[in-house]
Amino acid sequence: MLPRLLRVASFRFAGLYVTLFAGSALVLGVAIFLEARSALQQQMDARIETEAAFLREEFQIGGLHHLIDVVRMRGQGASALDYLLQDHAGAHLAGEMPAAPGLKPGWTIIDVPEASEDDGRPERVRAQVFKLGGGVLLAVGADLQQIGDLEEAIVTAFLWTVGLAAVLGIAGGALLSHAFLKRVDAIARTAEAIIGGDLTRRVPMRGTGDDLDRLAGTLNRMLDRIAILMESLRQVSSDVAHDLRTPLSRLYQRLEDARAHARSMADYEASIEAALGEAQGLLETFSALLRIAQVEGASPRAGFSDVDLFAVTEAVSDAYRLDAEDAGHALTATICQGVIVSGDQELLTQALANLVENALRHTPTGSRINVRLQGNDGTGALLSVEDDGPGVAPVDLPRLTDRFYRGERSRTTPGNGLGLSLVDAVAELHGARLRLEGLEPGLRVSLSFPVAREADACIGQPDGGTTTHPLGIGPAGVSHTGREFSQRKMT
Repeated sequence: MLPRLLRVASFRFAGLYVTLFAGSALVLGVAIFLEARSALQQQMDARIETEAAFLREEFQIGGLHHLIDVVRMRGQGASALDYLLQDHAGAHLAGEMPAAPGLKPGWTIIDVPEASEDDGRPERVRAQVFKLGGGVLLAVGADLQQIGDLEEAIVTAFLWTVGLAAVLGIAGGALLSHAFLKRVDAIARTAEAIIGGDLTRRVPMRGTGDDLDRLAGTLNRMLDRIAILMESLRQVSSDVAHDLRTPLSRLYQRLEDARAHARSMADYEASIEAALGEAQGLLETFSALLRIAQVEGASPRAGFSDVDLFAVTEAVSDAYRLDAEDAGHALTATICQGVIVSGDQELLTQALANLVENALRHTPTGSRINVRLQGNDGTGALLSVEDDGPGVAPVDLPRLTDRFYRGERSRTTPGNGLGLSLVDAVAELHGARLRLEGLEPGLRVSLSFPVAREADACIGQPDGGTTTHPLGIGPAGVSHTGREFSQRKMT
């Protein structure tokens, strides 16, 4: 366990912090040490000079005998200074310091052997020596042990500080590393369980909001998305196997029937034509599935640009106007200008075309279909297609976007149940919300976009009328007849 702790990033960070702290403390300690010693030495020197000046004045006032008395009296006091008064022959006259032959004026170090009784080492005294006249020398000094005691105190404090910091840092690093490893192990166990096939496992969260909690939340959202995609994949595989079996069986039966019962070229041609129709339907279904997969696999906002929903809505409405008239429907459009969203123009056009096509296909003759585009005060855009047909049973509404799902009322109409699946995929790619509402009678399918530029004006197109876009054309690559649109879309 210990070697593993040493490899954890948090422990290494703690070790680095302790090292940096120790280095900083060392630099600071050396600076304090030097500054304190210098300040104390300056203070000591100033005190010695002041005392020496006082004694020189006493010598000038009272002479040598008076100075001897003063030195003896000062030495017995609590001045914490040491004194030496010796004559021209080097004989000791007064003071605690011993006579020193060859003593010269100025700053010097004098050892006082009898002053240190604890360890036998002499007391070192920093002294200043003066000539008083007649060969008499006066020395005033102070014990250097004061500075030594300060240096020792600083070094001791430094060692304790660095030692405690190192111990606490290492202990803290070990605790943090242990806690970190526990959470990493939890993530690893979750990952191993998911690798083993349990897609329901999630990384535990403590609710502290720290970095690991945010990472766990992100991983859990990713796992939720993966679970949804895996479930979608399983559902698609099941749907494909189930829903494509019927057209493949019909195709096989038609070809088998032609081989067994066709007796003329006309019989063969009729069978081949029917088989081609079944094959075309299968190809359209596979194309629809591929298109949905491409939309769902696209990166959000990759290649997006500003799309004028006014132009898209106008072009689609105009394209299906004649088809609606031929089928006996009334197609109207209420479109607001200046509604701009960020997206893929071709996909948005395809999605709206699917909604209009479904409304035309699943409503009886005489139904009214309205395409509406409106801005929401600059905060969003709402694009909807609604009709007054028979509508959809409430039980079917939540499943209309499932692949291959067809309600009971629409099973007899052409289509493969993939149109709204594509619309749902396009909505999710654009961060829009797809909503299906029963109108009693009728159905409203709307796409609510979260962000859009504010609409300038709304233009109504009553009774199938049309307006002209300021550019004079619809979106690039969009045909202007519903029949041509149908060749480009999935139903």
